[in-house]
Amino acid sequence: MKINTKRLTLIPCTNESLSSIESHYPIGPHIESYVNDLEQNESLLGWGVWFVIAQENVVIGDIGFKGKPDSKKSVEIGYGIIEEAQNKGFATEAVQNLIQWAFAFEEVEIVKAECLEDNIASIKVLEKLGMKKVNQQDNMLEWELVKPR
Repeated sequence: MKINTKRLTLIPCTNESLSSIESHYPIGPHIESYVNDLEQNESLLGWGVWFVIAQENVVIGDIGFKGKPDSKKSVEIGYGIIEEAQNKGFATEAVQNLIQWAFAFEEVEIVKAECLEDNIASIKVLEKLGMKKVNQQDNMLEWELVKPR
């Protein structure tokens, strides 16, 4: 399973993909936690971390969902791109394609995201994707995108 975009390849995090990437990309606790969960429940594949790979097989970030679709048919997406690859449209391209992947499933009607109110870069990405700000809790903004009919 992988998603090819104009400039990127997105591959879901598995033990196999992790072992080939580990020495080239910082593995955060969210990645380790997802891999452990995936070992216990294979149906989580795709509903967690995906690696964002640019040309020449360079991992420039990770994106993904915070679990499978819930009872309201929604998933939450998150993303991070390494500093050297920021401001080049990679986050927008990767997230847009992963959202399209999720919307291909009948179980997904809404994609959610959140970011800090001062995270201008993330706000720009979410706005470019057509997400709408739906709530603010303290300094955290909540966003949604509804599947087009």
